[in-house]
Amino acid sequence: MKYGELIIEKKEFELLRQIISMSQNYRDKSYRISIEKLLTEMARAKVVSNAKMPNDVVRLNSVVAFSLPGNLQRNYRLVTPEMSNLKENRISILAPMGLALFGYAKGDEVEWQFPGGTNKIKIMDVIQHPQTIKKSAS
Repeated sequence: MKYGELIIEKKEFELLRQIISMSQNYRDKSYRISIEKLLTEMARAKVVSNAKMPNDVVRLNSVVAFSLPGNLQRNYRLVTPEMSNLKENRISILAPMGLALFGYAKGDEVEWQFPGGTNKIKIMDVIQHPQTIKKSAS
């Protein structure tokens, strides 16, 4: 792990806690496992202001290029559940893949439980949406 711990911007941390609290009724086992793992990681995460957030960390609205076993490569923009649209390469923060990527940085390898089993993801690049990286006095 590039920074030694998950790094989350404080407003996104609160938003994610709200989203997760509203999603506790998911019956899908992989979603429940992913949410439980993210909650565990969030408890240990470093929460920082927007001004101190590294630009290479995956956050809401980030476009993430990553590779999967079998030399598969994908690019997704991480969004809130209501904005998710796989045809437009926008993946929900609550999807197992979104949960697996959130808070990690370019170069990190993440092992995560997916519906088809455990997989390892390598984050190749992180591009911040201009709205995301707007630095404020938070």
